Amino acid sequence: MAHEDNPDYFKGRGAQVNTHNRFLKNKYTVEHIEGIDEPLLENTATQLFEETPKKIVSESNSPDLSHMYSINPYQGCEHGCIYCYARNSHEYYGFSAGLDFERKIIVKRNAPELLEQYLNKKNYQPVCIMLSGNTDCYQPIERRLKITRSLLQVFLKYRNPVSIITKNNVILRDMDILTELATMNLVHVNVSITSLNEQLRQKLEPRTVTATGRLAVIQKLSEQGIPVRVMAAPIIPGLNSNEVSNIIKAAADRGALAAGFTLVRLNGSIAEIFSDWIYKAFPDRADKVLNMIRSCHDGKLNDSDYGRRMSGEGNIAQSIHQMFRMACNRFLADRVMPEYDYTLFVPKKGKQTSMF
Repeated sequence: MAHEDNPDYFKGRGAQVNTHNRFLKNKYTVEHIEGIDEPLLENTATQLFEETPKKIVSESNSPDLSHMYSINPYQGCEHGCIYCYARNSHEYYGFSAGLDFERKIIVKRNAPELLEQYLNKKNYQPVCIMLSGNTDCYQPIERRLKITRSLLQVFLKYRNPVSIITKNNVILRDMDILTELATMNLVHVNVSITSLNEQLRQKLEPRTVTATGRLAVIQKLSEQGIPVRVMAAPIIPGLNSNEVSNIIKAAADRGALAAGFTLVRLNGSIAEIFSDWIYKAFPDRADKVLNMIRSCHDGKLNDSDYGRRMSGEGNIAQSIHQMFRMACNRFLADRVMPEYDYTLFVPKKGKQTSMF
């Protein structure tokens, strides 16, 4: 049965279940309880939750992502990408990594003020800070709240380099700030494209902009001199692994300067969420896809081994790496992302003059 014909399929959402939160003793259930005739009522609309953190910049000490500084103005993401590694972080807030992740969004309105405090710390040396290392900083609610726009204004004010990764065309709203940052080599934009197949995109990422729309973002940013890298991520064997070359070519044709990719990894609760989804969305090839993913991760869906978890290993992973290299050599030869300029940074008290 295709997912369109399945009455239990949540249309417009990625996850089809609320997985158990490992930090909670109680379990969430939608099963019928004997003696109750009424259906379980559940709020399916997106809900916003306010958080007022004391710090906003996170530093990753992971061997795979060492010294990566990032800001996440939002936790949870309405895009609903089924494969998203960030889903697990929602469990720290007492929510599920499944449907809760895309329906219960945590917002941090004080992020710009906290960023200013961070940039004015004593002995701070400028580093590139990413928006976002976890969930998309340009997800739908950003159109109204403008937290990401305010963060960019702070980066511009202090002349601090910033990297952005997104799959939403809301970024075009901030073209004015991005253009000014680009003239000083203070910004890189990474646009994520998982598939050029619209039917597949709708199932993998139900509330995202179409691939055509994202290619238009790459073109419009590139035309304004804003450096763009396409992220073909994640590559899922048996679903979109045949599209690597086409994605890179399409992005290069629209001005992308570089490309990156990651192999899908189903860490934590995502293995259960993804497996449940693929049996509903692609029942005819679910077993094959899951077995191909396992073959790239030492026989496991849930791979947490550093070095292998994001790039994979084995014959299938090697063939994907080779396709990626060949596409970059063919379509992105002699292109390069400009280096960041760290010399322009100006703290609130002004630059210190050397006595020597």
